[in-house]
Amino acid sequence: MTRVAIVSPSSRLRASLAAALRASPAFDVVAVAASDSNLPLSAEVVVVAHAMEDSLTPVQPTRDNAVGTVLTNREREILALLADGLANKQIAARLGISKNTVKTHLELLFDKLGVSSRAEAVATGVRRGLLLL
Repeated sequence: MTRVAIVSPSSRLRASLAAALRASPAFDVVAVAASDSNLPLSAEVVVVAHAMEDSLTPVQPTRDNAVGTVLTNREREILALLADGLANKQIAARLGISKNTVKTHLELLFDKLGVSSRAEAVATGVRRGLLLL
């Protein structure tokens, strides 16, 4: 069973998502909140949702903001492969690029996310809604 936390500024959207996830035996909703400031450590997945009307208002990116980190398609691919537990050599083979190119992408990805490890990159990617597990 996957432990899920739901974050949304819309109480209606939070309630709808929580009801939908609770209807499945695959999910255990451990938190439903308006912000990600006090999420429980037991959450394995954080769902960050904005209603369509909320998404029309531009969000000013900040370092701790759940929205605002812009990754290239290649960085998103590499982040997903990190989440799958692949090593640099495996990522290079999967994407048809060199190990040095993977290292360069990882350095840029780590800088953009403000992290220093692969695990931290995956956790930050999930928390910011850049990666779905």
